[in-house]
Amino acid sequence: MSGQQRMKNENRGLAAVRAAAMLIDERTEEGVSLAELAEAVALSPWHLQRLFKKHMGISPREYQDAKRGERLRNELRQGAGVAGATYGAGYGSSSRVYERAAQHLGMTPASYAQGGKGAEIVYTLADCPFGRLLVAATAKGVCFLAFGEDRTLESELHAEFPAAARIERDDALLAPAVNDILEYLAGSLPHVDLPLDLRATAFQRRVWQELLAIPAGETRTYREIAERLGLPQGQRAVGRACATNPVSLLIPCHRALRTDGGLGGYRWGLPRKEALLDLEKRLTAKA
Repeated sequence: MSGQQRMKNENRGLAAVRAAAMLIDERTEEGVSLAELAEAVALSPWHLQRLFKKHMGISPREYQDAKRGERLRNELRQGAGVAGATYGAGYGSSSRVYERAAQHLGMTPASYAQGGKGAEIVYTLADCPFGRLLVAATAKGVCFLAFGEDRTLESELHAEFPAAARIERDDALLAPAVNDILEYLAGSLPHVDLPLDLRATAFQRRVWQELLAIPAGETRTYREIAERLGLPQGQRAVGRACATNPVSLLIPCHRALRTDGGLGGYRWGLPRKEALLDLEKRLTAKA
Protein backbone atom coordinates (compact mmCIF):
# COMPACT_ATOMS: atom_id res chain seq x y z
CA MET A 1 0.00 0.00 0.00
CA SER A 2 1.39 3.45 -0.96
CA GLY A 3 1.92 6.17 1.62
CA GLN A 4 -0.79 8.27 -0.04
CA GLN A 5 -3.33 5.45 0.16
CA ARG A 6 -2.41 4.77 3.77
CA MET A 7 -3.00 8.44 4.59
CA LYS A 8 -6.41 8.35 2.86
CA ASN A 9 -7.41 5.29 4.89
CA GLU A 10 -6.18 6.97 8.09
CA ASN A 11 -8.23 10.10 7.37
CA ARG A 12 -11.29 8.00 6.52
CA GLY A 13 -10.94 6.11 9.79
CA LEU A 14 -10.53 9.30 11.80
CA ALA A 15 -13.65 10.78 10.18
CA ALA A 16 -15.63 7.66 11.12
CA VAL A 17 -14.42 7.88 14.73
CA ARG A 18 -15.39 11.55 14.93
CA ALA A 19 -18.85 10.79 13.54
CA ALA A 20 -19.30 7.97 16.07
CA ALA A 21 -18.21 10.24 18.94
CA MET A 22 -20.67 12.92 17.82
CA LEU A 23 -23.48 10.36 17.76
CA ILE A 24 -22.59 9.26 21.30
CA ASP A 25 -22.60 12.95 22.37
CA GLU A 26 -26.05 13.44 20.86
CA ARG A 27 -27.51 10.31 22.47
CA THR A 28 -25.96 10.36 25.92
CA GLU A 29 -29.29 10.00 27.67
CA GLU A 30 -30.67 6.97 25.82
CA GLY A 31 -27.30 5.48 24.87
CA VAL A 32 -26.19 3.89 21.62
CA SER A 33 -24.87 0.37 21.03
CA LEU A 34 -21.66 -0.53 19.22
CA ALA A 35 -23.74 -2.16 16.47
CA GLU A 36 -25.75 1.05 15.97
CA LEU A 37 -22.58 3.16 15.85
CA ALA A 38 -20.98 0.80 13.35
CA GLU A 39 -24.04 0.88 11.10
CA ALA A 40 -24.14 4.69 11.23
CA VAL A 41 -20.53 5.03 10.03
CA ALA A 42 -20.65 2.03 7.62
CA LEU A 43 -18.01 -0.07 9.40
CA SER A 44 -18.06 -3.45 11.10
CA PRO A 45 -18.35 -3.29 14.92
CA TRP A 46 -14.91 -4.92 15.20
CA HIS A 47 -13.26 -2.35 12.89
CA LEU A 48 -14.94 0.62 14.55
CA GLN A 49 -13.98 -0.62 18.02
CA ARG A 50 -10.35 -0.90 16.95
CA LEU A 51 -10.24 2.51 15.20
CA PHE A 52 -12.04 4.26 18.06
CA LYS A 53 -9.57 2.95 20.62
CA LYS A 54 -6.63 3.79 18.35
CA HIS A 55 -7.66 7.43 17.85
CA MET A 56 -9.44 8.16 21.15
CA GLY A 57 -7.44 5.97 23.53
CA ILE A 58 -10.62 4.40 24.92
CA SER A 59 -13.43 2.20 23.58
CA PRO A 60 -16.82 3.59 22.46
CA ARG A 61 -18.37 2.15 25.63
CA GLU A 62 -15.77 3.85 27.82
CA TYR A 63 -16.31 7.13 25.96
CA GLN A 64 -20.07 6.81 26.47
CA ASP A 65 -19.56 6.10 30.17
CA ALA A 66 -17.30 9.15 30.49
CA LYS A 67 -19.93 11.34 28.83
CA ARG A 68 -22.63 10.01 31.12
CA GLY A 69 -20.42 10.66 34.13
CA GLU A 70 -19.80 14.20 32.92
CA ARG A 71 -23.52 14.78 32.50
CA LEU A 72 -24.21 13.30 35.94
CA ARG A 73 -21.76 15.71 37.55
CA ASN A 74 -23.27 18.65 35.68
CA GLU A 75 -26.79 17.68 36.74
CA LEU A 76 -25.70 17.42 40.36
CA ARG A 77 -23.92 20.79 40.23
CA GLN A 78 -27.11 22.38 38.89
CA GLY A 79 -29.03 21.15 41.91
CA ALA A 80 -30.73 18.02 40.57
CA GLY A 81 -31.33 15.34 43.17
CA VAL A 82 -29.30 12.15 43.00
CA ALA A 83 -32.18 10.17 41.51
CA GLY A 84 -32.99 12.82 38.92
CA ALA A 85 -29.34 13.29 37.98
CA THR A 86 -28.86 9.54 37.68
CA TYR A 87 -31.72 9.09 35.22
CA GLY A 88 -30.97 12.34 33.44
CA ALA A 89 -27.47 11.12 32.71
CA GLY A 90 -28.81 7.98 31.09
CA TYR A 91 -28.28 5.42 33.86
CA GLY A 92 -31.18 3.00 34.17
CA SER A 93 -30.85 2.90 37.97
CA SER A 94 -28.56 4.19 40.70
CA SER A 95 -26.86 0.80 40.84
CA ARG A 96 -25.62 1.33 37.26
CA VAL A 97 -23.68 4.37 38.45
CA TYR A 98 -21.77 2.25 40.96
CA GLU A 99 -21.25 -0.58 38.48
CA ARG A 100 -19.61 1.81 36.04
CA ALA A 101 -17.44 3.33 38.73
CA ALA A 102 -15.49 0.07 39.03
CA GLN A 103 -12.41 -0.44 36.86
CA HIS A 104 -12.57 -3.42 34.50
CA LEU A 105 -10.26 -4.94 31.91
CA GLY A 106 -11.65 -2.77 29.16
CA MET A 107 -13.15 -5.92 27.66
CA THR A 108 -16.57 -6.28 26.17
CA PRO A 109 -18.76 -8.99 27.77
CA ALA A 110 -18.22 -12.26 25.97
CA SER A 111 -20.80 -12.95 23.29
CA TYR A 112 -21.00 -16.61 24.18
CA ALA A 113 -21.57 -18.95 27.09
CA GLN A 114 -19.33 -21.81 28.21
CA GLY A 115 -17.74 -23.44 25.19
CA GLY A 116 -18.43 -20.44 22.96
CA LYS A 117 -22.05 -21.46 22.36
CA GLY A 118 -23.45 -19.54 19.42
CA ALA A 119 -20.28 -17.54 18.80
CA GLU A 120 -19.22 -16.62 15.28
CA ILE A 121 -15.43 -16.59 15.17
CA VAL A 122 -12.97 -15.72 12.44
CA TYR A 123 -9.25 -16.44 12.59
CA THR A 124 -6.04 -15.97 10.71
CA LEU A 125 -2.54 -17.47 10.72
CA ALA A 126 0.74 -15.68 10.14
CA ASP A 127 4.47 -16.13 10.51
CA CYS A 128 6.06 -14.35 13.47
CA PRO A 129 9.42 -14.44 15.29
CA PHE A 130 8.07 -17.20 17.57
CA GLY A 131 6.82 -19.56 14.86
CA ARG A 132 3.25 -19.46 13.61
CA LEU A 133 0.74 -17.05 15.14
CA LEU A 134 -3.02 -17.61 15.30
CA VAL A 135 -5.37 -14.73 16.09
CA ALA A 136 -9.12 -15.33 16.43
CA ALA A 137 -11.90 -12.85 17.09
CA THR A 138 -15.63 -12.37 17.41
CA ALA A 139 -17.29 -9.18 16.13
CA LYS A 140 -16.44 -7.60 19.50
CA GLY A 141 -12.75 -8.37 19.82
CA VAL A 142 -9.91 -10.86 20.00
CA CYS A 143 -10.93 -14.03 21.81
CA PHE A 144 -7.86 -16.24 21.23
CA LEU A 145 -4.17 -15.73 20.45
CA ALA A 146 -1.71 -18.59 20.24
CA PHE A 147 1.76 -19.57 19.03
CA GLY A 148 2.64 -22.96 17.52
CA GLU A 149 2.10 -24.89 14.30
CA ASP A 150 -0.90 -24.56 11.95
CA ARG A 151 -2.55 -27.95 12.59
CA THR A 152 -2.05 -27.74 16.36
CA LEU A 153 -3.21 -24.13 16.53
CA GLU A 154 -6.43 -24.78 14.63
CA SER A 155 -7.16 -27.79 16.83
CA GLU A 156 -6.62 -25.70 19.96
CA LEU A 157 -8.97 -23.02 18.66
CA HIS A 158 -11.76 -25.55 18.04
CA ALA A 159 -11.12 -27.14 21.44
CA GLU A 160 -11.37 -23.73 23.12
CA PHE A 161 -14.75 -23.01 21.48
CA PRO A 162 -16.40 -26.41 20.84
CA ALA A 163 -19.92 -24.98 20.73
CA ALA A 164 -19.23 -22.04 18.42
CA ALA A 165 -21.79 -21.56 15.66
CA ARG A 166 -19.07 -20.83 13.12
CA ILE A 167 -15.27 -20.81 13.01
CA GLU A 168 -13.74 -19.85 9.70
CA ARG A 169 -10.57 -18.28 8.36
CA ASP A 170 -10.64 -14.62 7.26
CA ASP A 171 -7.14 -13.22 6.71
CA ALA A 172 -8.30 -9.88 5.32
CA LEU A 173 -10.61 -8.98 8.20
CA LEU A 174 -7.97 -9.62 10.84
CA ALA A 175 -5.01 -8.20 8.90
CA PRO A 176 -4.95 -4.84 10.80
CA ALA A 177 -4.88 -6.58 14.18
CA VAL A 178 -2.21 -9.05 13.07
CA ASN A 179 -0.09 -6.22 11.67
CA ASP A 180 -0.15 -4.47 15.07
CA ILE A 181 0.90 -7.69 16.81
CA LEU A 182 3.69 -8.38 14.31
CA GLU A 183 5.00 -4.82 14.60
CA TYR A 184 5.09 -5.24 18.37
CA LEU A 185 6.94 -8.55 18.11
CA ALA A 186 9.39 -6.94 15.68
CA GLY A 187 10.12 -4.24 18.24
CA SER A 188 8.68 -1.37 16.19
CA LEU A 189 5.47 -0.80 18.17
CA PRO A 190 5.66 0.02 21.90
CA HIS A 191 2.46 -1.78 22.86
CA VAL A 192 -0.56 -3.58 21.40
CA ASP A 193 -4.01 -2.32 22.35
CA LEU A 194 -6.79 -4.34 20.73
CA PRO A 195 -10.43 -4.89 21.78
CA LEU A 196 -10.97 -8.20 23.57
CA ASP A 197 -13.94 -10.54 23.96
CA LEU A 198 -13.19 -13.05 26.72
CA ARG A 199 -14.87 -15.56 29.00
CA ALA A 200 -13.62 -15.31 32.57
CA THR A 201 -14.53 -15.87 36.19
CA ALA A 202 -14.48 -12.87 38.51
CA PHE A 203 -11.16 -14.08 39.96
CA GLN A 204 -9.56 -14.52 36.52
CA ARG A 205 -10.55 -11.00 35.58
CA ARG A 206 -8.97 -9.63 38.77
CA VAL A 207 -5.73 -11.45 38.03
CA TRP A 208 -5.74 -10.37 34.39
CA GLN A 209 -6.33 -6.77 35.46
CA GLU A 210 -3.21 -6.97 37.63
CA LEU A 211 -1.25 -8.40 34.70
CA LEU A 212 -2.32 -5.49 32.50
CA ALA A 213 -1.08 -3.09 35.19
CA ILE A 214 2.50 -4.45 34.97
CA PRO A 215 4.51 -2.08 32.74
CA ALA A 216 6.37 -3.56 29.79
CA GLY A 217 9.94 -4.36 30.76
CA GLU A 218 8.95 -5.20 34.35
CA THR A 219 7.78 -8.39 36.06
CA ARG A 220 5.87 -9.41 39.20
CA THR A 221 5.91 -12.70 41.05
CA TYR A 222 2.78 -14.80 41.46
CA ARG A 223 3.02 -14.07 45.19
CA GLU A 224 3.19 -10.29 44.64
CA ILE A 225 0.10 -10.43 42.42
CA ALA A 226 -1.73 -12.54 45.01
CA GLU A 227 -0.83 -10.08 47.76
CA ARG A 228 -2.14 -7.17 45.69
CA LEU A 229 -5.42 -9.08 45.44
CA GLY A 230 -5.50 -9.51 49.22
CA LEU A 231 -4.68 -13.23 48.98
CA PRO A 232 -1.18 -13.68 50.42
CA GLN A 233 -1.40 -17.48 50.06
CA GLY A 234 -3.04 -17.36 46.65
CA GLN A 235 0.00 -17.61 44.36
CA ARG A 236 -1.05 -21.01 43.00
CA ALA A 237 -4.51 -19.71 42.11
CA VAL A 238 -2.85 -16.74 40.40
CA GLY A 239 -0.66 -19.16 38.44
CA ARG A 240 -3.73 -21.09 37.29
CA ALA A 241 -5.44 -17.86 36.17
CA CYS A 242 -2.34 -16.99 34.15
CA ALA A 243 -2.30 -20.47 32.59
CA THR A 244 -5.92 -20.14 31.43
CA ASN A 245 -5.41 -16.76 29.78
CA PRO A 246 -6.43 -17.32 26.12
CA VAL A 247 -4.72 -14.19 24.78
CA SER A 248 -1.36 -14.55 26.44
CA LEU A 249 0.37 -11.72 24.60
CA LEU A 250 -2.42 -9.15 24.88
CA ILE A 251 -2.91 -9.90 28.57
CA PRO A 252 0.78 -10.22 29.50
CA CYS A 253 0.94 -13.30 31.71
CA HIS A 254 4.56 -13.69 30.55
CA ARG A 255 5.35 -10.89 33.03
CA ALA A 256 4.43 -13.14 35.98
CA LEU A 257 7.31 -15.12 37.54
CA ARG A 258 7.88 -17.59 40.36
CA THR A 259 8.71 -16.22 43.80
CA ASP A 260 12.38 -17.16 43.34
CA GLY A 261 12.52 -15.22 40.06
CA GLY A 262 12.30 -18.32 37.86
CA LEU A 263 10.19 -18.22 34.71
CA GLY A 264 7.51 -20.55 36.07
CA GLY A 265 5.13 -21.79 33.39
CA TYR A 266 3.87 -20.46 30.08
CA ARG A 267 1.15 -21.92 27.90
CA TRP A 268 3.15 -21.36 24.71
CA GLY A 269 6.52 -22.57 26.03
CA LEU A 270 9.22 -21.11 28.27
CA PRO A 271 11.54 -20.13 25.37
CA ARG A 272 8.79 -17.83 24.07
CA LYS A 273 8.21 -16.40 27.54
CA GLU A 274 11.89 -15.62 27.93
CA ALA A 275 12.06 -14.11 24.43
CA LEU A 276 9.05 -11.87 25.11
CA LEU A 277 10.60 -10.59 28.34
CA ASP A 278 13.88 -9.89 26.54
CA LEU A 279 12.01 -8.06 23.76
CA GLU A 280 10.19 -5.82 26.23
CA LYS A 281 13.41 -5.03 28.09
CA ARG A 282 15.00 -3.92 24.82
CA LEU A 283 11.98 -1.80 23.90
CA THR A 284 11.91 0.00 27.24
CA ALA A 285 15.69 0.50 27.14
CA LYS A 286 15.33 2.20 23.73
CA ALA A 287 12.51 4.39 25.03
